[in-house]
Amino acid sequence: MMDYQPSLSAGALRKPFNMLRWYAFVSLAVIASVAVGLGVISSRFVISESVERDALLTAQFIQSIALAEVRHVSIPNVRTMGELLDPRLDSAFADVDPEARRAARGEFLDHIAHLPDVLLANIYAPDRMVIWSSNPTLIGKMIEADDDLDRAFDHKRRVSASYHDVEDARSERKFITPPQQLFIENYIPLFDTDGERVTAMVEIYKEPRDLINRIERGLLLLWLGTVAGAAVVYFGLYGIVRRAARTLAQQQRRLVANQTYVALGEMSSAVAHSLRNPLANIRSSAELADEFDDGAAKQNIADIISQVDRMSLWVRELLQSLRPLDGEALPVDLAQVLHERLQAFTAQMAQAGVQVDVAPLPSTPVMSQPVLLGQVFNSLIANALEAMAEGGTLRVEVVRQNRRSLVLRVCDTGKGMSTQQQRMAFRPFFTTKQGGLGVGLMLVKRVMERFGGAVRLSSREGQGTCVQLSFRLARAGLDITAL
Repeated sequence: MMDYQPSLSAGALRKPFNMLRWYAFVSLAVIASVAVGLGVISSRFVISESVERDALLTAQFIQSIALAEVRHVSIPNVRTMGELLDPRLDSAFADVDPEARRAARGEFLDHIAHLPDVLLANIYAPDRMVIWSSNPTLIGKMIEADDDLDRAFDHKRRVSASYHDVEDARSERKFITPPQQLFIENYIPLFDTDGERVTAMVEIYKEPRDLINRIERGLLLLWLGTVAGAAVVYFGLYGIVRRAARTLAQQQRRLVANQTYVALGEMSSAVAHSLRNPLANIRSSAELADEFDDGAAKQNIADIISQVDRMSLWVRELLQSLRPLDGEALPVDLAQVLHERLQAFTAQMAQAGVQVDVAPLPSTPVMSQPVLLGQVFNSLIANALEAMAEGGTLRVEVVRQNRRSLVLRVCDTGKGMSTQQQRMAFRPFFTTKQGGLGVGLMLVKRVMERFGGAVRLSSREGQGTCVQLSFRLARAGLDITAL
């Protein structure tokens, strides 16, 4: 016969999906990419708009100066500055006074040469010859293969661009003072009196230091804002996803625990119902035998009855701890339930030499159910008495209270618990008692979490154990007598 050996499937070996880790990396990449993209687009927009604005103002200034100088020297309106700049055409305008022509041209060129932040200024005739330049070595040269210059002449409009590097191959860029960082190239057309034909083209190279400083400050603020915005979005969403992941993990643990309790409850119920009748028959038979036997077997019969009673108690505790916790949360008087449970243990405490110290408790009701809350205190008091077999003190006090919650601490001065025992304390069927079932603290945890509370345990060996119960308050300022 072949031996069957179960094998784990690929799904069983696969690690569970870690939503928080995937979000941390994927969202960081997506948000960083979007932020960088927006930063680059915004930076280019700021630079292009700033350069375009500066170029427009320069063009408007030069065209205004050209018009003003023609009027200043009383040259007839039939002539424009663009028609007067080319010295080769001086003889073509007999109607213009040569002195006025030279004066107007000289004043205009002087304005061009002394524009602020200018690196180089050239003026071209329609045949692409440099008819004037702030660098005298360029005067008289023909400029070919200049796409920006050709576009300005062909389209009869201003053309501007910004550069960071000087192209040595372009013959018109013979700077006397080379640019240090960003510089602007601006072609400004001058027209005839009809405004149809470009008679001259003014080329201005500028390095506007103030504008560059403002652009740099603007880009710095823009990138700082982009980084800060991306960080706020990332960490804000990360916090939400982290909280959601924790909530899902907590709900998953509760679901697993509930499924476990359901399975244990079904199994325990079946076992309990199967055991109750035999146990009842055994006890009845033992009691009957006890009535007719006065010999040596009487002690054995008493042991049988005692063990049957203990097994019956186990069955009741098991069914009680694993049954579904139904019903809605109700406002419960915490002090009243606690005092009732302490009163039920008065005889046992006196016998064990245990003192009770209960601090004043608030009258504000907590959300729970009276019967289940009583079972919580029963388990805690019983555990405390078990731990203080040689006497001690049981102290109950409120350690924290606000408008929404209340934290009650129950401490004993018993033998305490080890670290390993503390980790296992709330697990089903874990117990350190001789003959214990190990469902008391499990029931405490189920009841507290069922009504929106929580339970924590802290202990030190030889110094005692403290259990903190966190309750939801019914309503701020609600008086229990009004319920």
